[in-house]
Amino acid sequence: MRQDDFYRLFDTLQDGLRGDEVLFAGLDAERSDFVRLNENRVRQAGSVDSAGLGLTLIDGGRQVEGGCQLGGNADADLAQARALLGQLRERIAHVPDDPYLNYSTAPATSERSIDADLPATVDAIGALTDLAAGLDLVGIWAAGAVVEALASSIGHRHWHASKSFNLDWSCYLDRDKAVKASYSGFDWDPGQLRHKVNQQRAELYVLGRAEHRIEPGRYRAYLAPAALAELMDLLAWGGFGLRDHRTRQTPLLQLATGEKQLSPKLTIIEEHQRGLAAGFTDEGFTKPDQVKLIEEGWYQDCLTDARSAKEYDAVVNAAAEYPESLAIAPGELAGGDALRQLDTGILIGNLWYCNWSDRNACRMTGMTRFGTFWVENGEPVAPLAVMRFDDSLYHLLGDRLEGLTAERELRLSAETYDGRGTDSALLPGALVTGIDLAL
Repeated sequence: MRQDDFYRLFDTLQDGLRGDEVLFAGLDAERSDFVRLNENRVRQAGSVDSAGLGLTLIDGGRQVEGGCQLGGNADADLAQARALLGQLRERIAHVPDDPYLNYSTAPATSERSIDADLPATVDAIGALTDLAAGLDLVGIWAAGAVVEALASSIGHRHWHASKSFNLDWSCYLDRDKAVKASYSGFDWDPGQLRHKVNQQRAELYVLGRAEHRIEPGRYRAYLAPAALAELMDLLAWGGFGLRDHRTRQTPLLQLATGEKQLSPKLTIIEEHQRGLAAGFTDEGFTKPDQVKLIEEGWYQDCLTDARSAKEYDAVVNAAAEYPESLAIAPGELAGGDALRQLDTGILIGNLWYCNWSDRNACRMTGMTRFGTFWVENGEPVAPLAVMRFDDSLYHLLGDRLEGLTAERELRLSAETYDGRGTDSALLPGALVTGIDLAL
């Protein structure tokens, strides 16, 4: 749906409001290509062209929400939206006042477009399958345009459009032995893809050697950006939200109270102005350009959505109380020197099945699984048998954090369950003096 079409539909729809009713309308649309690969062959390919309309009707202290799909015919879409509004009006008379109802009463407008140099899907998949000739490759390609928009009877008019590509794949050697890679972003570079596939071939060569087994204990390790992403994803579960902090359920409670400190090398920022997620909330609030969550090891600000802002008398600075556009500031360690600095220890390419083992101590557990190697004299020499780690971030990103790489990897969400995800993370690799392996 085009910008003018959405605003025109809303303008006509709001003409039917009664009394003091307030109406918010959100648009989620995408036009994407998808390809699934197995054994380095295309197994499924298709395109999605969809648009979903969400309405929130507010009357006094009450609110109700509903949604419908739009088909692209202006008259039919308007009729469907009017029918939805009528259903909401019938429901709102039967709901109680919402004590945490909170929406922006100040009209605001914005327009942002993130363009991209996207290859034709057939060219991208052809390049990948040619480079991976002879490999057992499994993966998914998703690319195209995503739109998020908001309009309200108060006067909000926000439009956010982005284009991007995301290629996520694994190459299998045998049974559960595999190496994983991803390539996502905005400007397609065949050289980057070639580098990643060649790196996988080198890793598969080492993976074919006899497994190296080690006893449980503490070992020096280098966590690649993909492994660090798993730790950040788990930390997002209650780590940064205002409600979790005020109810003292956050795993970072000791950091927030000043009892613990993370490494001075660590700064974590929610970069609203960089990410693919829209710069406004469903309630019409405009997000700040960035929110500093942790600065040089000390906790700074929480992410606060509209409902928490109402409950705790705070300022809205996020659409949700978890990062959507997270970034860890770069360090001074050259990426090419990371394994040389590691010398002897573990290269952890990915972490799997992460969960809390002691939430109050910010202690996590998970498996090493794919792409983990034993390193000697700065060179991977053998695949490491699958191990379980169990350690606290107060150590991994605290007193044992030796350095972060100067180079960072942009990782876009590969989620497609309810439309293409717009979460992203910009992450370095992390060299740690020790990670505790439990078994």
